Amino acid sequence: MTGGPDVSLPHLPRHPWTAFLARRAARLVLSLGVVLTASFAMIRLVPGDPVRAALGVDASPALVAARRQQLGLDAPFPSQYRQYLEGLVHGDLGTSLVTGTPVAELVRTRLPATLEVALLAFLVTLAVALPCGLLAAVHTRDGRRPRTELAFTALTAGLAGVPDFVLAAGLTALLAVGLQLLPVAGAAGAESFVLPVLALSLAPTAVLVRIVRVEALKVLSEDYMRTARAKRLSPARRYLRHAAPNTATAALTVAGSLLPAMIAGTVLVEKVFAWPGIGSAMAQSVVAQDYPVVQAMVLILGATVLLAGLLVDLVLALLDPRSALRDM
Repeated sequence: MTGGPDVSLPHLPRHPWTAFLARRAARLVLSLGVVLTASFAMIRLVPGDPVRAALGVDASPALVAARRQQLGLDAPFPSQYRQYLEGLVHGDLGTSLVTGTPVAELVRTRLPATLEVALLAFLVTLAVALPCGLLAAVHTRDGRRPRTELAFTALTAGLAGVPDFVLAAGLTALLAVGLQLLPVAGAAGAESFVLPVLALSLAPTAVLVRIVRVEALKVLSEDYMRTARAKRLSPARRYLRHAAPNTATAALTVAGSLLPAMIAGTVLVEKVFAWPGIGSAMAQSVVAQDYPVVQAMVLILGATVLLAGLLVDLVLALLDPRSALRDM
Protein backbone atom coordinates (compact mmCIF):
# COMPACT_ATOMS: atom_id res chain seq x y z
CA MET A 1 0.00 0.00 0.00
CA THR A 2 1.45 3.30 -1.02
CA GLY A 3 1.33 6.29 1.23
CA GLY A 4 0.22 9.77 0.44
CA PRO A 5 2.40 12.49 -0.92
CA ASP A 6 5.37 13.54 1.20
CA VAL A 7 4.42 16.89 2.68
CA SER A 8 7.33 17.12 5.12
CA LEU A 9 9.12 20.44 5.08
CA PRO A 10 12.50 20.43 3.38
CA HIS A 11 15.57 20.60 5.57
CA LEU A 12 16.69 24.19 5.80
CA PRO A 13 20.46 24.46 5.87
CA ARG A 14 21.91 26.52 8.63
CA HIS A 15 24.60 29.08 7.98
CA PRO A 16 27.93 27.79 9.35
CA TRP A 17 28.57 30.97 11.31
CA THR A 18 25.12 30.83 12.90
CA ALA A 19 25.70 27.28 14.08
CA PHE A 20 29.22 28.16 15.24
CA LEU A 21 28.06 31.16 17.29
CA ALA A 22 25.07 29.32 18.72
CA ARG A 23 27.24 26.42 19.82
CA ARG A 24 29.83 28.72 21.40
CA ALA A 25 27.12 30.72 23.19
CA ALA A 26 25.49 27.56 24.55
CA ARG A 27 28.86 26.29 25.76
CA LEU A 28 29.52 29.63 27.46
CA VAL A 29 26.17 29.65 29.26
CA LEU A 30 26.62 26.05 30.41
CA SER A 31 30.15 26.73 31.65
CA LEU A 32 29.03 29.87 33.46
CA GLY A 33 26.31 27.85 35.18
CA VAL A 34 28.87 25.31 36.36
CA VAL A 35 31.21 28.03 37.65
CA LEU A 36 28.35 29.83 39.39
CA THR A 37 27.07 26.70 41.12
CA ALA A 38 30.56 25.52 42.06
CA SER A 39 31.55 28.87 43.56
CA PHE A 40 28.33 29.01 45.57
CA ALA A 41 28.60 25.44 46.86
CA MET A 42 32.32 25.65 47.57
CA ILE A 43 31.91 28.45 50.08
CA ARG A 44 29.06 26.68 51.90
CA LEU A 45 31.09 23.46 52.21
CA VAL A 46 34.18 25.11 53.70
CA PRO A 47 34.45 24.29 57.44
CA GLY A 48 33.95 27.12 59.90
CA ASP A 49 31.46 29.90 60.49
CA PRO A 50 32.20 32.99 58.39
CA VAL A 51 29.83 35.13 60.46
CA ARG A 52 31.58 34.20 63.69
CA ALA A 53 34.96 34.87 62.03
CA ALA A 54 33.78 38.30 60.85
CA LEU A 55 32.22 39.36 64.18
CA GLY A 56 34.99 37.96 66.34
CA VAL A 57 35.16 35.31 69.03
CA ASP A 58 33.70 37.68 71.63
CA ALA A 59 30.45 38.23 69.74
CA SER A 60 27.36 36.96 71.56
CA PRO A 61 25.42 34.02 70.13
CA ALA A 62 22.40 36.28 69.72
CA LEU A 63 24.38 38.75 67.61
CA VAL A 64 25.80 35.93 65.47
CA ALA A 65 22.33 34.45 64.96
CA ALA A 66 20.88 37.84 64.03
CA ARG A 67 23.66 38.45 61.54
CA ARG A 68 23.20 35.02 59.97
CA GLN A 69 19.47 35.68 59.61
CA GLN A 70 20.16 39.12 58.09
CA LEU A 71 22.45 37.54 55.47
CA GLY A 72 20.04 34.66 54.83
CA LEU A 73 22.61 32.07 55.92
CA ASP A 74 20.14 30.34 58.22
CA ALA A 75 17.92 29.36 55.27
CA PRO A 76 18.11 25.92 53.60
CA PHE A 77 20.69 25.49 50.84
CA PRO A 78 18.16 25.59 47.95
CA SER A 79 16.65 28.79 49.33
CA GLN A 80 20.05 30.41 49.64
CA TYR A 81 20.88 29.40 46.07
CA ARG A 82 17.61 30.84 44.76
CA GLN A 83 18.20 34.12 46.60
CA TYR A 84 21.75 34.21 45.25
CA LEU A 85 20.53 33.80 41.66
CA GLU A 86 17.87 36.48 42.17
CA GLY A 87 20.54 38.83 43.47
CA LEU A 88 22.80 38.16 40.49
CA VAL A 89 19.97 39.02 38.11
CA HIS A 90 19.78 42.44 39.79
CA GLY A 91 23.55 42.91 39.92
CA ASP A 92 23.83 42.08 43.63
CA LEU A 93 26.96 40.01 44.38
CA GLY A 94 26.43 40.11 48.12
CA THR A 95 27.92 42.11 50.97
CA SER A 96 31.33 41.82 52.57
CA LEU A 97 31.16 40.25 56.02
CA VAL A 98 34.22 42.23 57.13
CA THR A 99 33.62 45.73 55.76
CA GLY A 100 29.88 45.64 55.10
CA THR A 101 30.35 47.15 51.64
CA PRO A 102 28.67 45.73 48.52
CA VAL A 103 30.89 43.23 46.73
CA ALA A 104 29.82 44.68 43.36
CA GLU A 105 31.57 47.94 44.29
CA LEU A 106 34.75 46.04 45.12
CA VAL A 107 34.60 44.26 41.76
CA ARG A 108 34.04 47.54 39.93
CA THR A 109 37.16 49.09 41.44
CA ARG A 110 39.39 46.00 41.29
CA LEU A 111 38.59 44.28 37.99
CA PRO A 112 40.12 46.92 35.67
CA ALA A 113 43.54 46.56 37.36
CA THR A 114 43.50 42.79 36.85
CA LEU A 115 42.45 43.05 33.20
CA GLU A 116 45.10 45.69 32.51
CA VAL A 117 48.01 43.60 33.77
CA ALA A 118 46.71 40.34 32.24
CA LEU A 119 46.06 41.81 28.78
CA LEU A 120 49.35 43.70 28.78
CA ALA A 121 51.18 40.47 29.68
CA PHE A 122 49.34 38.69 26.84
CA LEU A 123 50.35 41.36 24.32
CA VAL A 124 53.96 41.21 25.52
CA THR A 125 53.90 37.43 25.11
CA LEU A 126 52.72 37.74 21.50
CA ALA A 127 55.10 40.60 20.68
CA VAL A 128 58.12 38.65 21.91
CA ALA A 129 57.25 35.05 21.04
CA LEU A 130 56.24 35.53 17.39
CA PRO A 131 59.40 37.26 16.09
CA CYS A 132 61.75 35.33 18.39
CA GLY A 133 60.26 31.98 17.40
CA LEU A 134 60.49 32.83 13.71
CA LEU A 135 64.06 34.09 14.13
CA ALA A 136 65.04 30.90 15.97
CA ALA A 137 63.54 28.79 13.18
CA VAL A 138 65.42 30.72 10.50
CA HIS A 139 68.76 30.33 12.26
CA THR A 140 68.36 26.65 13.19
CA ARG A 141 66.54 25.19 10.18
CA ASP A 142 67.99 22.15 8.41
CA GLY A 143 70.18 21.30 11.41
CA ARG A 144 72.09 24.56 11.37
CA ARG A 145 73.74 25.96 14.51
CA PRO A 146 73.09 23.00 16.84
CA ARG A 147 74.60 24.84 19.80
CA THR A 148 72.19 27.71 19.31
CA GLU A 149 69.29 25.27 19.13
CA LEU A 150 70.47 23.54 22.32
CA ALA A 151 70.75 26.86 24.18
CA PHE A 152 67.34 27.95 22.91
CA THR A 153 65.71 24.69 24.01
CA ALA A 154 67.35 24.72 27.44
CA LEU A 155 66.47 28.36 28.15
CA THR A 156 62.84 28.14 27.07
CA ALA A 157 62.29 24.81 28.84
CA GLY A 158 63.71 26.25 32.06
CA LEU A 159 61.56 29.39 31.94
CA ALA A 160 58.42 27.46 31.01
CA GLY A 161 58.76 25.24 34.07
CA VAL A 162 59.06 28.00 36.68
CA PRO A 163 55.79 28.88 38.49
CA ASP A 164 54.51 32.45 38.31
CA PHE A 165 54.94 33.19 42.01
CA VAL A 166 58.56 31.96 41.95
CA LEU A 167 59.28 34.24 38.99
CA ALA A 168 57.56 37.08 40.83
CA ALA A 169 59.68 36.59 43.95
CA GLY A 170 62.89 36.25 41.92
CA LEU A 171 62.20 39.36 39.84
CA THR A 172 61.41 41.33 42.98
CA ALA A 173 64.65 40.23 44.65
CA LEU A 174 66.73 41.02 41.56
CA LEU A 175 65.22 44.13 39.98
CA ALA A 176 63.46 45.81 42.90
CA VAL A 177 65.45 44.92 46.02
CA GLY A 178 68.88 44.15 44.57
CA LEU A 179 69.29 46.63 41.70
CA GLN A 180 66.52 48.99 42.91
CA LEU A 181 65.45 49.69 39.34
CA LEU A 182 61.72 49.21 39.83
CA PRO A 183 59.15 49.69 42.60
CA VAL A 184 58.65 46.66 44.83
CA ALA A 185 54.85 46.78 44.96
CA GLY A 186 51.77 48.84 44.27
CA ALA A 187 50.33 50.42 41.14
CA ALA A 188 51.76 53.90 40.87
CA GLY A 189 52.83 54.76 37.35
CA ALA A 190 54.00 52.85 34.30
CA GLU A 191 57.07 51.41 36.05
CA SER A 192 54.89 49.48 38.48
CA PHE A 193 53.53 47.39 35.58
CA VAL A 194 56.94 45.98 34.64
CA LEU A 195 57.40 43.36 37.36
CA PRO A 196 53.82 41.94 37.35
CA VAL A 197 53.78 41.81 33.55
CA LEU A 198 57.17 40.08 33.44
CA ALA A 199 56.10 37.57 36.09
CA LEU A 200 52.95 36.73 34.15
CA SER A 201 54.45 36.69 30.66
CA LEU A 202 57.86 34.98 30.97
CA ALA A 203 56.63 31.38 31.25
CA PRO A 204 53.87 31.71 28.58
CA THR A 205 56.38 33.41 26.27
CA ALA A 206 58.80 30.50 26.70
CA VAL A 207 56.01 28.04 25.85
CA LEU A 208 54.75 30.00 22.87
CA VAL A 209 58.15 30.73 21.35
CA ARG A 210 58.88 26.98 21.20
CA ILE A 211 55.56 26.38 19.40
CA VAL A 212 56.21 29.24 16.99
CA ARG A 213 59.64 27.83 16.13
CA VAL A 214 58.22 24.36 15.40
CA GLU A 215 55.45 25.80 13.22
CA ALA A 216 57.87 28.13 11.46
CA LEU A 217 60.19 25.21 10.65
CA LYS A 218 57.25 23.48 8.94
CA VAL A 219 56.41 26.62 6.97
CA LEU A 220 60.04 27.15 5.91
CA SER A 221 60.11 23.65 4.41
CA GLU A 222 57.01 24.24 2.24
CA ASP A 223 57.25 24.41 -1.54
CA TYR A 224 56.18 28.04 -1.77
CA MET A 225 59.06 29.06 0.53
CA ARG A 226 61.53 27.20 -1.68
CA THR A 227 60.00 28.97 -4.67
CA ALA A 228 60.43 32.32 -2.94
CA ARG A 229 64.10 31.55 -2.33
CA ALA A 230 64.51 30.45 -5.95
CA LYS A 231 63.06 33.80 -7.08
CA ARG A 232 65.72 35.50 -4.96
CA LEU A 233 63.20 37.44 -2.93
CA SER A 234 64.75 39.42 -0.11
CA PRO A 235 64.85 37.70 3.33
CA ALA A 236 62.55 40.35 4.79
CA ARG A 237 59.94 39.69 2.12
CA ARG A 238 60.24 35.91 2.40
CA TYR A 239 59.96 35.78 6.16
CA LEU A 240 57.63 38.70 6.90
CA ARG A 241 55.26 38.36 3.96
CA HIS A 242 55.16 34.59 3.50
CA ALA A 243 56.43 32.79 6.61
CA ALA A 244 55.08 35.00 9.39
CA PRO A 245 51.37 35.06 8.35
CA ASN A 246 51.31 31.29 7.86
CA THR A 247 52.84 30.77 11.29
CA ALA A 248 50.62 33.27 13.08
CA THR A 249 47.37 31.24 13.02
CA ALA A 250 48.86 28.24 14.81
CA ALA A 251 50.66 30.56 17.23
CA LEU A 252 47.46 32.44 18.04
CA THR A 253 45.68 29.15 18.69
CA VAL A 254 48.23 28.27 21.36
CA ALA A 255 48.29 31.84 22.68
CA GLY A 256 44.52 31.72 23.06
CA SER A 257 44.82 28.74 25.36
CA LEU A 258 47.42 30.62 27.42
CA LEU A 259 45.31 33.75 27.97
CA PRO A 260 42.81 32.18 30.42
CA ALA A 261 45.70 30.71 32.42
CA MET A 262 47.36 34.13 32.54
CA ILE A 263 44.18 35.72 33.86
CA ALA A 264 43.89 33.04 36.54
CA GLY A 265 47.59 33.44 37.36
CA THR A 266 47.05 37.04 38.44
CA VAL A 267 45.80 35.77 41.82
CA LEU A 268 49.28 34.85 43.09
CA VAL A 269 51.16 37.53 41.15
CA GLU A 270 48.92 40.30 42.48
CA LYS A 271 49.45 39.05 46.02
CA VAL A 272 53.25 39.18 45.63
CA PHE A 273 53.25 42.73 44.20
CA ALA A 274 50.30 44.06 46.26
CA TRP A 275 48.56 44.82 42.98
CA PRO A 276 45.08 46.33 43.55
CA GLY A 277 43.18 43.77 41.48
CA ILE A 278 40.73 40.92 41.85
CA GLY A 279 43.43 38.38 42.72
CA SER A 280 44.86 40.24 45.70
CA ALA A 281 41.36 41.01 46.98
CA MET A 282 40.46 37.32 46.83
CA ALA A 283 43.67 36.32 48.63
CA GLN A 284 42.96 38.82 51.40
CA SER A 285 39.36 37.65 51.68
CA VAL A 286 40.41 34.01 52.01
CA VAL A 287 42.63 34.91 54.97
CA ALA A 288 39.85 37.00 56.54
CA GLN A 289 37.24 34.30 55.78
CA ASP A 290 35.16 36.92 53.98
CA TYR A 291 33.33 34.27 52.00
CA PRO A 292 30.89 36.46 50.03
CA VAL A 293 33.88 38.31 48.54
CA VAL A 294 35.72 35.06 47.78
CA GLN A 295 32.61 33.65 46.13
CA ALA A 296 32.15 36.72 43.95
CA MET A 297 35.82 36.87 42.98
CA VAL A 298 35.86 33.21 41.96
CA LEU A 299 32.76 33.82 39.85
CA ILE A 300 34.20 36.96 38.22
CA LEU A 301 37.55 35.34 37.46
CA GLY A 302 35.82 32.26 36.06
CA ALA A 303 33.53 34.36 33.88
CA THR A 304 36.48 36.45 32.68
CA VAL A 305 38.42 33.33 31.71
CA LEU A 306 35.43 31.92 29.82
CA LEU A 307 34.77 35.19 28.00
CA ALA A 308 38.45 35.44 27.06
CA GLY A 309 38.31 31.93 25.64
CA LEU A 310 35.20 32.80 23.63
CA LEU A 311 36.84 35.94 22.25
CA VAL A 312 39.91 33.96 21.21
CA ASP A 313 37.71 31.38 19.45
CA LEU A 314 35.95 34.15 17.52
CA VAL A 315 39.21 35.81 16.49
CA LEU A 316 40.66 32.51 15.31
CA ALA A 317 37.48 31.72 13.39
CA LEU A 318 37.71 35.09 11.65
CA LEU A 319 41.36 34.53 10.77
CA ASP A 320 40.71 30.96 9.62
CA PRO A 321 37.02 30.47 8.69
CA ARG A 322 37.67 26.80 7.98
CA SER A 323 37.97 26.25 11.73
CA ALA A 324 34.33 27.22 12.15
CA LEU A 325 33.31 24.78 9.43
CA ARG A 326 35.39 21.96 10.91
CA ASP A 327 33.62 22.53 14.22
CA MET A 328 30.26 21.70 12.66
